[in-house]
Amino acid sequence: MKNILTAAALCLPFGSLMAEEKPELVVYTYDSFVSDWGPGPQIKAAFEAECDCTLTLVGAGDGAALLARIRLEGSHSDADIVLGLDNSLMEQARDLDLFAPLATAPVGLALPVAWEDDTFLPYDWGYLAFVYDNTKLETVPANFEALANSDLSIVIQDPRASTPGLGLALWVKAAYGENAPDIWAELSDNIVTVTKGWSEAYGMFLEGESDLVLSYTTSPAYHLIAEEDSTKSAAQFDEGHYMQIEVAAKLANSDESELADDFMAFITSDAFQNVLPETNWMYPATGVAVPEGFSEMITPMPVSGPLTISDVDRKAAVEEWVRVLSR
Repeated sequence: MKNILTAAALCLPFGSLMAEEKPELVVYTYDSFVSDWGPGPQIKAAFEAECDCTLTLVGAGDGAALLARIRLEGSHSDADIVLGLDNSLMEQARDLDLFAPLATAPVGLALPVAWEDDTFLPYDWGYLAFVYDNTKLETVPANFEALANSDLSIVIQDPRASTPGLGLALWVKAAYGENAPDIWAELSDNIVTVTKGWSEAYGMFLEGESDLVLSYTTSPAYHLIAEEDSTKSAAQFDEGHYMQIEVAAKLANSDESELADDFMAFITSDAFQNVLPETNWMYPATGVAVPEGFSEMITPMPVSGPLTISDVDRKAAVEEWVRVLSR
């Protein structure tokens, strides 16, 4: 019987002996998103359960580094979707002319600001803030000037490589305008180091290498919910706080265009959004419920200024930062 079956099999087309290969959707994102503790693994499992496909999440750098890779690869990129740019990089990304319009209008968005973009889809948002250990810091600065006039040490991220770092440069610029260089000059001796990304900076803070770290108002929620640790807080600044809205977009050259459209629609589903608060530790872009610990976070006012930043203004803020801190 074995020989008969083998002989019969040799007569069949090779493809019929192989399982049908599933389509693959490639998403470029930042490293923490794809980590074991990030949203990536849960989102991969949830989408693959719906799509009968393979979702490949690629850690391709943070913010500007992610965008730089897309620019370098151009229309030959393996990516179908980029997830991890934000409102400070949108206009720069749009100018590359590599992204396709959304197939359908977003459903269920519940951002604190109006959103009408037809290419970039928000998936979460939050406010930048300096996080500190409330058992060690007796006097908490209430603005950048107070921070600059203190002896407190800070770790920040490089705006040329990191979206939080870029947000900080734009935050100071929005709050102080032409006087922003003076603020940076005064802050220079508070800065312990400048890291390429958020993870490195936050890790240094947790190791006790700085008094404060540039992060998010929701970062203490992680410690409170996941670790039952209430010792971390975010300083509330009276200039307002910079709002970061993280976005995804489909590449125009996607080899899996329909599948990419399905994933973009999936982003605003409860299956995607419910994962974010306790993995990415940001506010979801839709009205899904957040964990109870989020109610204990500060509720800042946004700093004045446009939601999206022109490439000219972005470059000016970064060049100003580089010029002052390289003195």
